[in-house]
Amino acid sequence: MRKRLTSLDAFRGITIAAMIIVNNPGSWRYVYPLLRHAGWHGWTPTDLIFPFFLFIVGVSLSFSLSRRIDEKGVGPSLYLKIIRRSVLLFLLGLLLNFIPNFDLSNLRVPGVLQRIAICYFLAAWLYLKSSRKFQLGIAVFILIGYWALLKFVPVPGYGPNALGPETNLCGYLDTKLLAGHLYTPNFDPEGLLSTFPALVTTLLGVFTGDWLRSSSFSPVKKKGLTPLYMALAGLVLVGIGLALNPIFPINKNLWTSTFVIFTGGMALIVLSLAFFVIEIAGLKKWAYPFLVFGTNPITVYVGSSLLAKLLGRIHVFSGEQIISVKGFIFQKMLSPWAGNYLGSLLFPVLLLIFWFGVLLPLYRKNIFIRV
Repeated sequence: MRKRLTSLDAFRGITIAAMIIVNNPGSWRYVYPLLRHAGWHGWTPTDLIFPFFLFIVGVSLSFSLSRRIDEKGVGPSLYLKIIRRSVLLFLLGLLLNFIPNFDLSNLRVPGVLQRIAICYFLAAWLYLKSSRKFQLGIAVFILIGYWALLKFVPVPGYGPNALGPETNLCGYLDTKLLAGHLYTPNFDPEGLLSTFPALVTTLLGVFTGDWLRSSSFSPVKKKGLTPLYMALAGLVLVGIGLALNPIFPINKNLWTSTFVIFTGGMALIVLSLAFFVIEIAGLKKWAYPFLVFGTNPITVYVGSSLLAKLLGRIHVFSGEQIISVKGFIFQKMLSPWAGNYLGSLLFPVLLLIFWFGVLLPLYRKNIFIRV
């Protein structure tokens, strides 16, 4: 059995922890600016989290599928495994959207896990059925084609190059195909059209995984040049993304082509740092908590989301006031001594501590729950 890439597990754990932090504040009224998404164009550190995870999905896909191919070859069982995993991820995403309102008529169909499921399925299928050159061609075609669609295809009532929150082609198509099942009436950040450039984010991870595998036992790694080359490639992509930003704005909601390039570069830089510190320098102790999260990412993401929703629905008496358990923890236990903003941040930190305690025994026994 091949050894796991510890730096990738740590990167995944950091990303999952950050995702839980930004998705579950004690109060949405009190969130530090850096922990909020950009209003529309532009980016904050929070906007890096989801593309980082899709990038990691691509890297992991390269390692796992190549290992499976080496051991058992490509057969119907492998395709069935990919389909099963994609369907389960999609259904888990629907379940999270279904809870706690239990309203099918207004159920949001897109979502984070749904996008991961689709990107994983398409990337895995391309990985098995096409050459790397073809995959690279598809990635370039999608990035250029997506820019051309949003730039030149007129949105009814607004014309071409309409990139506003309620005037873009992505939202227009979503409202025609998924009306009543979106994040907002006119737009969904995980909508249909923007899933195609998100696939490219996943493919960037696949390319990175292929490159890491090809150099994993070469003199390049022994000299410590692998993270350097990764960082340089990342800097080039970041530079390209920033240079093209005036032409096609970096925008997480639309998942613009520049957003793909920019965040792909940032992911390479962060992975290069983790790779150097852990794989080259051998400094691993600091990453232990993140390895616990990174080896069971979907479990902690789904579990923390469900727990946060449950705490928001269960109510208790506080004096003469009826308040949710989540509200009680934030308003009565955290904000009085930590303040509103820090108290709001400490709530998801408590979630992470709780789930660390839940997952630690699994990690120690090498139990990794797969979807």
